[in-house]
Amino acid sequence: MTTTLKRQKELILSLGGMSCAACASNIEQTLNAVPGVCLASVNFATEQAAVQYDPDRVGLIQLQQAVVELGFSARELDNGVPDQDPERAQRAAAMARLQRKALLGSGLSVILMVASLPMMGLPLPGLPTWLHDPWLQLLLATPVQFWCGWQFYLGAIQSFRHRRANMNTLIALGTSAAYFYSVTTTLFPRFFYEHQLAAHAYYETSAVIITLILVGRWLEARARGKTSEAIRKLIGLQAKTARVIRDQQELDIPVERVQVGDLILVRPGETVPTDGEIVEGQSALNESVITGESLPVTKGPGDPVIGATLNQSGSFKFRASRVGKDTALAQIVRLVQQAQGSKAPIQRLADQVTAYFVPVVIGVAVLTFGVWWWVNGDVTLALINAVGVLIIACPCALGLATPTSIMVGTGKGAECGILVKDASSLEVAYKLTTVVLDKTGTLTQGKPSVVHVEACNYDGQELLRLAAAVERHSEHPIGRAIVEHALAVGITLPEPQQFEAIAGQGIRAVVAGVTVRIGSQRFLGEEGLPVGAACYAALRDLKHRLESEGKTAVWVSVEAQVAGLIGVADTLKPNAARVVRALQKLGLEVVMLTGDNRATAQAIAQPLGIQQVLAEVLPHQKAGKIQQLQGAGRIVAMVGDGINDAPALAQADVGMAIGTGTDVAIEASNITLISGNLQGIVTAIALSRATIRNIRQNLFFAFVYNSLGIPLAAGLFYPFTGWLLNPIFGALAMALSSVSVLTNALRLRQFQAREIG
Repeated sequence: MTTTLKRQKELILSLGGMSCAACASNIEQTLNAVPGVCLASVNFATEQAAVQYDPDRVGLIQLQQAVVELGFSARELDNGVPDQDPERAQRAAAMARLQRKALLGSGLSVILMVASLPMMGLPLPGLPTWLHDPWLQLLLATPVQFWCGWQFYLGAIQSFRHRRANMNTLIALGTSAAYFYSVTTTLFPRFFYEHQLAAHAYYETSAVIITLILVGRWLEARARGKTSEAIRKLIGLQAKTARVIRDQQELDIPVERVQVGDLILVRPGETVPTDGEIVEGQSALNESVITGESLPVTKGPGDPVIGATLNQSGSFKFRASRVGKDTALAQIVRLVQQAQGSKAPIQRLADQVTAYFVPVVIGVAVLTFGVWWWVNGDVTLALINAVGVLIIACPCALGLATPTSIMVGTGKGAECGILVKDASSLEVAYKLTTVVLDKTGTLTQGKPSVVHVEACNYDGQELLRLAAAVERHSEHPIGRAIVEHALAVGITLPEPQQFEAIAGQGIRAVVAGVTVRIGSQRFLGEEGLPVGAACYAALRDLKHRLESEGKTAVWVSVEAQVAGLIGVADTLKPNAARVVRALQKLGLEVVMLTGDNRATAQAIAQPLGIQQVLAEVLPHQKAGKIQQLQGAGRIVAMVGDGINDAPALAQADVGMAIGTGTDVAIEASNITLISGNLQGIVTAIALSRATIRNIRQNLFFAFVYNSLGIPLAAGLFYPFTGWLLNPIFGALAMALSSVSVLTNALRLRQFQAREIG
């Protein structure tokens, strides 16, 4: 079902009542069947559904109704930054209910287990004979079956109403079979004796299974709460109040009441309440909570400040520019939520298996019962083996294997100043073979400065004045460097006219009645400008010398004559060489992409240890260069920060935007490095590898568990080994499988962004 992109909207639903991956699969299928829904994706670990829909055909109420009819709850998730985790109270209440039921079930199950030991051939000396009374066991087992285990019945009934099955179906069928078989032997023992059937009661089996599953769910709920710790940490960073100056009075107000344009005072040790720009004062701010950078940043008038960062030293006043859902922190929270709710391609197999898993298991259980009864003639043994199949075959571990690792991995990335747009980006980053680094603003500081001005048959000061005047309206870093240099030496700049920028080549404008051109040698040649032999030779030698030193030579012409050359240098970022070496140690090929001529590019690439250089690439050609690398079979990451990098970022298998760059570049990327520190590239790739390794470990364990557990419970190994699985141990294994997967995923919280050397 499709709709136009303009009309399409997206919302995130917080779901309640899911007990297994099959529940998530059922909800996803139901939502995707709602008319007007373009795509729905349900994440079992986050208990959320991301829904893309056509607002003209369907709305929130219809989506919620579809979920509620399945027996689950649904509410729209607020993408803002609330005072506290909105799920915490609900999760705590659910855990408290699980704990009460698990405690009651544990107490009664222990008594039932002790009472059943003689039947298992393990008599206890001094055990009261009245404990063996089946009527007493019925009295003890019934509260466990129907109070502690009522949620399984409720889930199974709701699922059956929609002709579907889930984990609740398996548990309800398995425990009910053991319980009602025991009730039958208690009520009609004579019937069993007359037909030479063992009239054993298995109350302890159903009671212990329910108790173990409840304990497992309680442990699982605790572990799942820890997987969303990164979101809670981010939410907890926000200041609760702000000291606003209104009518020359200082007022402490809740941060929710701060408005754009408010003047806010921040004192030493306080948290910046929202985003804005300093208008008075100076201080050092710790921005590590947002950027991952531990060193404080000194800021003064005109500098931006980010909400949730810590003011360490002086006091300052700033003007609020973004509040509420528009702040950087709120956007980070929203991006992390979206990433945690997304699905990686590696999860598709698990989803496909889960969708058909429960019906197949029920079929296997029925087949197990029939075969054992036919071969052995013992209905009790046949029933116990069938119950074992139903209980051990829970697909929870399979459903949790991928999303829990994604939750922890993306959350850890946010702590390190790395924002991952979706789970698929993590998976692709794991497979990267080539990293393409844009030069300006990525490998270099992006703030070049003028190092040489050479005039030819022209006054040097006048040449600089004309060139800087032309560059006044340019956004290019080199242009800004020329303007700043002219202003620094006290030159007054006239206003240019007929300004025209030719992308990737140069600029043409009229200044003080003369036409001035600035750009590459090729640009001036295409403009048809003649060059005097002597003048050209001198400037050409200077150009070659500057380029051999890794500097950029900018040609300047006045009217129809070449007038001079301006040398500009952009210094490398301090850790650029170390980052390149670290990427190469990871087995990645590093490529530098730049619009500079080949000599200048090679001069910059050589000290970095970069062997492959793509030079003289115009902005519109960058995406094509990425496409050529992909055509050669490489999986490519592009790292850039400018508007002209956006097409290449979008074309790459993984686009990484330097967070200090433009919004367009960040929007086109898959991963954003908030701080602008190049080390984030290495950290992002290392994190992706750690996350995907973790997912594969989880999937391997989950598949092996189900592949071995079901045949073992069905008695497939019995003819060769004599092994049979008690359903109680099946329940224990099933509970521990989910907890084990979650525990393994939580190991990602120990991931450290190691300093590169």
